Amino acid sequence: MSWQRPDGRKSNQLRPISFELDYTKFATSSVLTKFGETKVLCNVTIQPGVPKFLADTGQGWLTAEYRMLPAATSERQQREFMKLSGRTQEIQRLIGRSLRAALDMNLLGERTIIVDADVLQADAGTRTVSITGGFVAVANAISKLIDQGKLERSPILHQVAAVSVGLLEKEPYLDLNYPEDVAAEIDFNVVMNDQPALIEVQGTAEIGSFSRTQLNQILDLAEAGIKKLFDAQRQVIS
Repeated sequence: MSWQRPDGRKSNQLRPISFELDYTKFATSSVLTKFGETKVLCNVTIQPGVPKFLADTGQGWLTAEYRMLPAATSERQQREFMKLSGRTQEIQRLIGRSLRAALDMNLLGERTIIVDADVLQADAGTRTVSITGGFVAVANAISKLIDQGKLERSPILHQVAAVSVGLLEKEPYLDLNYPEDVAAEIDFNVVMNDQPALIEVQGTAEIGSFSRTQLNQILDLAEAGIKKLFDAQRQVIS
């Protein structure tokens, strides 16, 4: 018997997606990204200067910070202050790695892009939503620098987006929501650029194991979903 999706979607169907630009006033760029009931606010700030290890190289840098608001889940979570959980550190590093892969740091110059991804509401997929919405925020921030004459050329090399895929009843399903994420036997997060080429694959067997054939099915489904995300991004990128 195949898995019946709680929201009635087909196995290869994304949740409803939206990007609301300029959601906040003071960031260089701000995007509220929604994948179904998961809502992530991505603010981008671009500052002069780079970390010490890049000083005087002419290269830029991108870093990310990720947080989940206390009331983002059904039970209030403790706010993280000085000591970040291992999960938070791992996710913000993933966001940073993924978005750095979109840029030519030499064209960026000695500037630092800071991506703040704050989860307002979590229904699974917060890291993939942060990456997908974070790219839109970065792209629009760079467009503003070009419009202001601060950059001559865009340092963006590729679009970047991410999606989750899980095996439920031994079949792959795209873009899991929370009940599916909890029930999944196999859980993957896939990050790709628009070549298309893989940037990062995170996957594990929560129960049992999976075959090479199933892995190929997961990656094929992820790629098809990410291509749809690229189309959605292009609708709102300056």
